[in-house]
Amino acid sequence: MNLTVSQEFNFKSPIEKVWFALTDANTLTKWVMANDIKPVVGHKFQFRNEQWNLIIDSEVLEVEEPYKLSYTWVGGGINTTVTWTLKHEDGTTYLHLDQAGFEKEDQAFNGAKYGWAKMGEDLKKVLGEM
Repeated sequence: MNLTVSQEFNFKSPIEKVWFALTDANTLTKWVMANDIKPVVGHKFQFRNEQWNLIIDSEVLEVEEPYKLSYTWVGGGINTTVTWTLKHEDGTTYLHLDQAGFEKEDQAFNGAKYGWAKMGEDLKKVLGEM
């Protein structure tokens, strides 16, 4: 079984601003977790949350600025791929998330659904402050 968490977000922000929030390590830290991302294919990086004693190992798989970013998400018992797709229309940036590769509808899958929904709200706040 290969399950995917899919979520849609939209923001009244320019696509470049949303792209920056996805690819700038300091900004990404504000709404996901501490990291050392660089939007360069092959770049290996980590997301870190000391409070949860969690380290996510990642590698950038695809960069199509400002329309698509994909990276691995390996840690906490899962090995998945996160893909962000951006589109801008009529003053709104539409952001689509797919986190693919879950083996079953378990705590990790449901946690990802809940977590990304919360982080999407956090991203909205971060974009409003930029």
